Amino acid sequence: MILFFDVCLHHIDVAVISPQDPVLQIGSSLTATCTLNPELGSRTGSLYWTLNGMILSNSTYSMLGPDALSVTLHNLNGSQQQSGDNLVCHRADGHVLAGSCLYVGMPPEKPVNITCWSRNTKDLSCKWSPGGRGETHIQTKYILKYKLRWYGKEKECENDGTAGKLRYSCYIPRNLALFTPYEIWVEAANQLGSATSDITTLDILNVVTTDPPANVQVSRVGDLDDQLTIRWASSHELKDVLFQAKYQIRYRLEESVEWKVVDDVGNQTSCRLAGLRSGTVYFVQVRCNPVGIYGSRKAGIWSDWSHPAAASTPSSQQLKSGSCDSKPSQRNSTLRRELKQFFGWVRKHANGCSGMSIKLYDQWRVWLQKSHKTRNQVGKRNLSLSFYYLF
Repeated sequence: MILFFDVCLHHIDVAVISPQDPVLQIGSSLTATCTLNPELGSRTGSLYWTLNGMILSNSTYSMLGPDALSVTLHNLNGSQQQSGDNLVCHRADGHVLAGSCLYVGMPPEKPVNITCWSRNTKDLSCKWSPGGRGETHIQTKYILKYKLRWYGKEKECENDGTAGKLRYSCYIPRNLALFTPYEIWVEAANQLGSATSDITTLDILNVVTTDPPANVQVSRVGDLDDQLTIRWASSHELKDVLFQAKYQIRYRLEESVEWKVVDDVGNQTSCRLAGLRSGTVYFVQVRCNPVGIYGSRKAGIWSDWSHPAAASTPSSQQLKSGSCDSKPSQRNSTLRRELKQFFGWVRKHANGCSGMSIKLYDQWRVWLQKSHKTRNQVGKRNLSLSFYYLF
């Protein structure tokens, strides 16, 4: 039966393995010796070795006397577990006599790709990547250090993620300086060596991000079968900071995984999508980038995307069947609105009351079509008849 231990075994009083818990670089060789307690009465001819539960070939053994048996391992690979690999000396019946931990790995290389962001200027999170090939195969400690660029005491980030989900990360929860740059670096060390990253200089105001926009809503645009309107709430977390937010929208068809991005939204909190497919469900997300925080010229960092919101465009068949016709009150409202627009236009273009005519009204309709790419057609017939009787 093959055994694999989650933690490393150490020696028992009946025997001892030397060297005990060696630290070696990948590719090294090792000769370990199991020395029996003379009072045990056992002989080395009945012993055998295992590494992480796997029996080692007796061709690697050497008899050093009645009470000592050695094993030689060549070209060692990296440790399979952070707690060390188990090299164990057994009696013939499988009883464990002694154990040693093998730590086989590499010295760390200098960490790279230090990236930091501040959520709402209240905290600072940083992450990095281990240098070179990354994994050292033995336990390596990473410490993020920081200080104000021109003055201030060097500090360590205590809330690190070495043992957590984000292994190469750290979180600084409070007391940030907003108007003085920071110098940030990461130190890595294990039993084979140490390394320090390059220093990264950053301004907190240039790495600010916000929570995603909230209350994203998608709705139809009247009976238009190719358009949807998106509305969302601006971020409240930075209300005490002088800034503008620019937004970005992405949307996709229900059956698709590809997103289309709308970049030119600006700082408005609503947007209309046009040219969509009728009778189709669309998913929409919005994200925010703070700009001009405390007068800084650089933009911040894009937030995460909001939770997706969805709506469907009207079906063309439904529109033809009249199932989405507006109510009389809606038609009257449209009529009043267009009348108001018309009389405002007349004041600018007509020469007195004598200029009012059906011809003038037709000219206004042409102007309205050019100035509004999309408009509501409801009430057009009633509006024309009304002006017929007016003039």
